[in-house]
Amino acid sequence: MAEQQPTADSPAEFRIFVKTLSGQNLAVQVSLDDTVQDLQVKLSAQDSSLGPETARVIYNQQCMNRDLTLRYYEIKPDCTVFCLRRLRGGGSPAVESQLPGKAMPWYKDHGPIHLQGMDIKPRHFDLRKLVADPHESLPAKGSGSAEASFPSMNLGSSPQGTCRSCTGEVLPEVTPKITRGSGKTMYQAHLPGEGIFRCSITGLSFEVKSAVTVTYRYATWTQHLSRDDQETWVPAGPLFHIVVQPGIVRAVHLPHFICLAEDIDTNLCFIAHFESGKMTLQRPTRLIAFSAVLENPSFSLLGVLWRRLRSTLNSFPMHSLVLIFHQLSAADTTLHLYLIPDDNSVKQAVEKQERNWNSKLIPKPPPFNPLFFGCSYRVTSTRFVEITPDTELPFCYKSPKEQQLFVEIYIRNMVEEMSFLMTDTRSGTEVWRASLRSGDINLLAHASKTISGAAFVKKHQAELCSRMRQLPTILQHLRDANVINSDEEEELQGQDTNKRKNRVLLDLVKKKGLKAQEQLYQILQIKDPYLIADLEKST
Repeated sequence: MAEQQPTADSPAEFRIFVKTLSGQNLAVQVSLDDTVQDLQVKLSAQDSSLGPETARVIYNQQCMNRDLTLRYYEIKPDCTVFCLRRLRGGGSPAVESQLPGKAMPWYKDHGPIHLQGMDIKPRHFDLRKLVADPHESLPAKGSGSAEASFPSMNLGSSPQGTCRSCTGEVLPEVTPKITRGSGKTMYQAHLPGEGIFRCSITGLSFEVKSAVTVTYRYATWTQHLSRDDQETWVPAGPLFHIVVQPGIVRAVHLPHFICLAEDIDTNLCFIAHFESGKMTLQRPTRLIAFSAVLENPSFSLLGVLWRRLRSTLNSFPMHSLVLIFHQLSAADTTLHLYLIPDDNSVKQAVEKQERNWNSKLIPKPPPFNPLFFGCSYRVTSTRFVEITPDTELPFCYKSPKEQQLFVEIYIRNMVEEMSFLMTDTRSGTEVWRASLRSGDINLLAHASKTISGAAFVKKHQAELCSRMRQLPTILQHLRDANVINSDEEEELQGQDTNKRKNRVLLDLVKKKGLKAQEQLYQILQIKDPYLIADLEKST
């Protein structure tokens, strides 16, 4: 007898299937209120290589955001999600193949793949069918099916993967080594061999002929675009400074936030290349969801621009994000709400500023549909709140170096649940809605109780060793705060299990002293408040 599907408000557990490229088909008990990270933790209990730090989860051709719930993705009983292991970068040449049988790098249309003893062409194996049908299996050894093979699968290729209308490419990811000096954050990714690889933090991708190490960082459009150029061109993605050995990179995939699912003129898209202070423009080889592809590139400063026409000033549909932060040191309940393009360099700048203001992020989904630069969007609530300086929030591009626009929302008496809405001021169309629950606020407030970081780390070291997740993000913040250096990170990443990595990290910050332990505690409050609250509650 088929299981009854949970209602929209039911927390009851039900079964889903998780398929991996190694042929595993795992059954996992979940509830609609589980986050994607909760699902990954349950997966890691069955296979340690499928945890939040080492794998990504895909459903309905979307890369699932670890902070959102399964309810948001409309997960149903007995459905199947797909799990891909991340490749490791940052200078380590070792790569674990995600296919059974002979270990080899990922290829895109470059020769046969050896799958369970067969030579098969990489284009015809229907991976989407595999995801949709939990009973579909990989071809049996000796089946002789030269037609069964492995295609690229559609999936949002931005780090956020926020658009339900756009689909991008599935690519193996590398996590870069991050260093900081002279106020700049540098990323270094080791690409282990021929293939296409995506940076798990920036969304920047490279197709390479052989193993190579790529170094890159974010740059600032306003520093390089002249005032006259800013009248003609609008940034459509981050600007990158890239350094790599010449002749190795076949193509670079530069992230953009234009929604190609809408009817737009793609001839207005160009790639800007800055050398010696001068800008030259190139047509992308092709334009795909979330990326502009440039073949045979030369490198320095590269980014995606869209030509601005007076008649179409507001006609560019953009992928966007709504970020809500709870200011813990402010009166009653005070929130900061931002509306920004889906640009990871801007998002990082906002998060850094809010950390300095002692604020915590409350994860919420993005707008339903693409938004438009030059337009204003009205923020309202189903309960009485004070919104300043105005309920209308302009949607525009501002450099990560600039203060981003936000509205402050003051809630004197926080009720059990309230909804916030965003509407287009031109048409009154609702473009975004999210619920804020008292539990969201109470959890953050509980996690912010004054306890020393040293006391917390000492008291809960055993639990942190086994339960601490999101290690790459934690390391990034510790590097930004100059708590650890690149040599220490390399030693830590050399450990063979997540538990050992966590133990090395905890030992390291304890040796660094009280300030380092406080930094780790503050980062965990931001990135894993549920873990902090659970551990503090247990005491």
